[in-house]
Amino acid sequence: MTNIEIRIRGIYNDLSNAEKKVAVYFLDNLNCVFNKPIAILAQESGVSQVAWVRFCKSIGFAGLKDLKRSLFEELNDTVADGAAEPEQMYTDIKNLSGAGQIVATVRQSSIQAIEDTLRLLDVELIETVAQHIIESNSVRLFGVGASALVAEDFYNKLLRIGKNVCFCRDNHIQLTYAANLSPNDVAVFFSNSGMTSEINEHLEIAKASGCTTVAVTHFGKSPLALGSDMVLYTTSPEVYRRSGAMSSRIAQLVLVDTLFTAIASRNYDEVEACLENSYQSCHRHKIGSNE
Repeated sequence: MTNIEIRIRGIYNDLSNAEKKVAVYFLDNLNCVFNKPIAILAQESGVSQVAWVRFCKSIGFAGLKDLKRSLFEELNDTVADGAAEPEQMYTDIKNLSGAGQIVATVRQSSIQAIEDTLRLLDVELIETVAQHIIESNSVRLFGVGASALVAEDFYNKLLRIGKNVCFCRDNHIQLTYAANLSPNDVAVFFSNSGMTSEINEHLEIAKASGCTTVAVTHFGKSPLALGSDMVLYTTSPEVYRRSGAMSSRIAQLVLVDTLFTAIASRNYDEVEACLENSYQSCHRHKIGSNE
C-alpha cells in the first residue's frame, strides 16, 4: 500500500461527500489517473474539478499534478523493490475459526500498522521534535486509556536517560501538568483518534502557556492534530470499536521508539552514562546477581 493510499484511508471519514467520491474513484483506479486530465477525472467520478483540487489538498498535496508525481514515484519504488504486498487481513475479533487464524490476523495487523506508520513518517519532523525535547526544560506527557500505556512507555524511556519528564494516568494530575507548563517546556499528547475530550482539554490548557505541543495521533483532521504545533502521524488497520487498541498501540509504540532513538543518539555519551547508572541501580534486584 502506498503512502497516498494510507493517507486517503486514514482521512476518509473527515472528507466532504464530494471528496469521498473522489477518494473512492482514486482508490479504485489507482493506475489510471496518470493519463487523464482533471476534467475527465471529474466527469468520471461525478464531481467538480474543484472537488478534486480540494481532495488533493486535504491529503497534503498542492494539487493534482503534485499528487500524480508523488504517486508515480511511489509506484515505481514499489516495482523496483519487487516486494509484493502482504495479504491484508483487516478483521475484527469475531468470526475467527481458531488459534491459527487468530495468530495470523494479529500478526498481519501488527505488521501492517508498523509498515504503514513508517511510510507516513516525516523524518525531518522526527528530528525537529527530538531537538525540541532535548532543549526543553521539561517534558509533560498526556494520554488516557490505551494511549496512556504508550505515554507511560515514553515516560520510562526518557526517565532512563535523565530527562526531566512527567506523566501520571490520573486525569486531574494531567490537568495540573497542563496548567503549570512554561514556554520552554514540551507537551506530548497521545490519542489514536485525536477526538478524546480529556486530551483536547489538556491541549487547550497547555497552548495557553506558550509551550511546544506535539500530537501522536492517527492521520486525519482531528481536533488534536489541527490544534498541535507538530503532529507525528500513526495509522493502523483496526476496523471495529470492539477490537480495542491493538494495532493502534503497536503503531504508537513504534513511533515512540523511533523518537526516543532520535533523542538518545544526539548526545550518546551522556545518554550512555545515564543508561548505565539506571541499569546498575536495578541490577542488584535480579535473581542470581552477585551484588
